[in-house]
Amino acid sequence: MSAKDVRNIVLLGHGGSGKTKLAENMLAMTGAPAQLDYDAEEKKRGISISLSTAPATYKNVKINILDAPGNFDFAGEALSGIRAAECAVLVCGAKDGLSVGAERAWKMLGKKPRMIFINRTDEDNSNYQTCFDALKAKFGTAVAPIVAPVMDATGHVTAIVDLLHNKAYEAKGGKAAACAIPADVKDEVETLRAELMEAAAGADEELMEKFFDTMELTNEEIAKGLKLGVHDGSVAPVLCGSAATGLGVEMLLECVLDLVPIATDMPAEQAKTDDGKDVEVAYDESGATAAIVFKTISDQYGKYSLIKVVRGKVTGDMSLYDTTTGNTEKLGRLYIIKGQKNEETKEIGCGDIGAIAKMDRVKTGDTLCDPKNIVVLPGIAFAEPCYSRAIAPKTRGQEDKLGTGLNRLNEEDPTFTVNNNAETHQIVVSGAGDIQIDVLVSKLKSRFSVETELDTPRVAYRERIRKTVQKQGRHKKQTGGSGQFGDVWVRFEPNEESEEMVFAEEVFGGSVPKNFFPAVEKGLREACLHGPLAGYPVVNLKTVLYDGSYHPVDSSEIAFKTAANLAYKAAMPEASPVLLEPVCELKVTVPDQYMGDILGDLNKRRGRVMGMDPTGDGEQVISAECPEAELMSYAIDLRSMTQSRGSFVMHFVRYEQCPADAQEKAIAAAKALQEAE
Repeated sequence: MSAKDVRNIVLLGHGGSGKTKLAENMLAMTGAPAQLDYDAEEKKRGISISLSTAPATYKNVKINILDAPGNFDFAGEALSGIRAAECAVLVCGAKDGLSVGAERAWKMLGKKPRMIFINRTDEDNSNYQTCFDALKAKFGTAVAPIVAPVMDATGHVTAIVDLLHNKAYEAKGGKAAACAIPADVKDEVETLRAELMEAAAGADEELMEKFFDTMELTNEEIAKGLKLGVHDGSVAPVLCGSAATGLGVEMLLECVLDLVPIATDMPAEQAKTDDGKDVEVAYDESGATAAIVFKTISDQYGKYSLIKVVRGKVTGDMSLYDTTTGNTEKLGRLYIIKGQKNEETKEIGCGDIGAIAKMDRVKTGDTLCDPKNIVVLPGIAFAEPCYSRAIAPKTRGQEDKLGTGLNRLNEEDPTFTVNNNAETHQIVVSGAGDIQIDVLVSKLKSRFSVETELDTPRVAYRERIRKTVQKQGRHKKQTGGSGQFGDVWVRFEPNEESEEMVFAEEVFGGSVPKNFFPAVEKGLREACLHGPLAGYPVVNLKTVLYDGSYHPVDSSEIAFKTAANLAYKAAMPEASPVLLEPVCELKVTVPDQYMGDILGDLNKRRGRVMGMDPTGDGEQVISAECPEAELMSYAIDLRSMTQSRGSFVMHFVRYEQCPADAQEKAIAAAKALQEAE
């Protein structure tokens, strides 16, 4: 199939706006019905969780429809869909006005071409005009209606006029059908079509000349001008209708054919060569093969790597180079994904979407290309995980099974991370929010038979001393044969220059033989792993061995190691120990109207605001530092405070001394944990 006969669109929008229903209606209308939300978790929750794809064929053109979840916890799936599509259809609810999901989707798209479909115009309390006005106010003059809705006395849309193709459709008996343009809106339609012609003419000099000469453009010429506007982002056409009745769906299909850019019309990809040099990779049907893996499906049916072919074509007998792993992969069976069903195919052409089965070493974001013409295509920039939970199996002995399950799920969803924290002895899963983590827990149970429990991750505190103390450690043990004897005097000092323990010796006269120095150091290093306050590692410590004694027969390495440990235990409580807590750097991006709430909340979390920078589009980036212990629920709390409009990233920067009340809480929690174990 030629690239000119393929269109790729991704449906985006707020959860519950009707994207999946719209996609399934498009498929049904073209005779390619498919169930898109087929996963057990999607059925149980009634929401989309994964990006689904299925092709519809309309007027001999293949339209790959990518249905992305609207829930913010699964924004990574939307980014995968955006990577594969040439154009987005932003689906809005007519009674929701401007939803947060629509705002976030618009922002995620960057410069990607887009159209808008105002859905559910036939429902109670729906208002097309209010929704359109809100979109126009937020996104500006790019928002251009190419539809004239016909409303009844209650404000429900009963028919629509397609201004681009000069057609009309009405909803009757729960279905949509073509009809004549209603007489009472003909004048309005003529006015709107004239405005549309003027907008289309503004995108092309040749069209502009004709329009000034004749004040008329054909449907094809209007479509040509609008397509240029969609391509460069200056026009976001607005359609409307109802996914439930099908009103507006045929018009949407027509507009996809006429307005969505084909892959070979898109700008070249800004890629890299195998030695890191910049190179442009144009969409070229005859070029050396290059494809991007934009999603991985790993379920009970097997593993499928979904690809978008950027250059050349992919056939099952090829061997392609994976630029991430450095492996050359022998391809096997190729498939077209149709919702839950897969259909085998011989070839995936330039600009098209398909899947390769059983590519165990290939991951989302990898480039597969001709080994003789290596290029690295841009991957997918997923947001950093910002919500963490400790996860453990309910049944002892299932740790390996849990690890296997998480690794398999991570192949399918690379937006979460797994960290086996050796210090806190917890497996920590980090994702976008609580729903994503909850879905992971459900999938572990249903797919891998591992029941798990979640907990708040423990904070990895540190301890340090503030005073210099010197103590003796003396170990003497007499048994039937040779005994054990080790005697050391050690000075313990605060040390700002190094977090790791520094060992030094100032022994004179051989009071401790040199061959026992390593044993003393080893004993002190092992002791430092457990501080006197709550058992956390001690940092910023200098230890100096300056005196001691030995026995020519009974002294041994183990005796001096034990003596060093005793000196440590005697000195630490007297050295004014304090607890140190990890402090993180925060970058919080929020709309201006929430600034007061966010600053007040950071203050309650013992945060320090370091600066504020306006982004230029009504948002501020707040730079702050805050203790990690105060940020465990910040992802959920920020979402609540900003109606999901806020976002943040955080990174560890350093350790700081705990305030007295926070120190008391941390010590009490550590002791309670030790007693429970």
